[in-house]
Amino acid sequence: MSSPKVVVLTTGGTISCTTDPQGALVPTVSGEELIAPVAARFNDNLNIEVRELHRLDSSSMTFADVDEIITAAHSALQDEDVVGVVITHGTDSMEETAIALDTFHNDPRPIVLTGAQKPADHPEADGPGNIFEAVVIAADNSARDIGVLVVFGHAVIPARGCVKWHTSDELAFATNGPEEPQRAEPVIPVPLAGTKVEIISAYPGAPRTLFDAAIASGAQGIVVEAMGSGNVGTELARAVDEALKQGIPVVISTRVPRGDVASVYGGAGGGATLARNGAIGSTYFRAGQARVLLAIAVAANVHPVTLF
Repeated sequence: MSSPKVVVLTTGGTISCTTDPQGALVPTVSGEELIAPVAARFNDNLNIEVRELHRLDSSSMTFADVDEIITAAHSALQDEDVVGVVITHGTDSMEETAIALDTFHNDPRPIVLTGAQKPADHPEADGPGNIFEAVVIAADNSARDIGVLVVFGHAVIPARGCVKWHTSDELAFATNGPEEPQRAEPVIPVPLAGTKVEIISAYPGAPRTLFDAAIASGAQGIVVEAMGSGNVGTELARAVDEALKQGIPVVISTRVPRGDVASVYGGAGGGATLARNGAIGSTYFRAGQARVLLAIAVAANVHPVTLF
């Protein structure tokens, strides 16, 4: 019998970076170079296959790049010998790619994302340890049937509700969701490239200028990063109401690090008023993941509420 196989898709990020002569981090390490020392630790007990997709800073990721990652992950799972997929990814947008993968994931085998806070040439690089733990989790039967995971800094975090909580700490990610979040019904994969969903931040006295500009430039949906439990000022509230009347879906998230969006306050921009007018509360999803979920709803022609 052949050894179980884990496919590792590499996409760049800090985990594949080294320091250039000017002191800047640039992704230079190939997928094979990145995985070779980790693969050696498994001897012949596990077959690790590496497929390099990109060497990108994840802040440069587009929906087209996410589409490619999703396609590659699903392609890897076509092989019956594959027990799980690991994706190395930059931390800046890992939570967005994770939620996209999770929403389209309809297979009991796990997809695990990991990365690093320190570059590959750092004397205390955390990438190799994160990759090792991600591979261990991807190959473990206990990780089946629970969707996409982020394994980072010794933590195992569900994709739904995952958020980067620290810019530099090795425990880079936390969750704003429940310990075992209920997953939405998987959506049949559709391309996200070309879908336009924008994020507009609310703050005291925020004008509607950016909201109107987003609609004028063709936004198919808007996520509002609101204040408190999901509230905005009067002027922005009018823009939300007008967008909803035009059939443009609006999701209300919050800039507050923890807790759920709750539609409890009245007044023109209160969460209860926004919900009554048709805005959708993001529950525990913050703006980055909410944008991805809304984009999937638009692209797949499903009601956004079903994904939140």
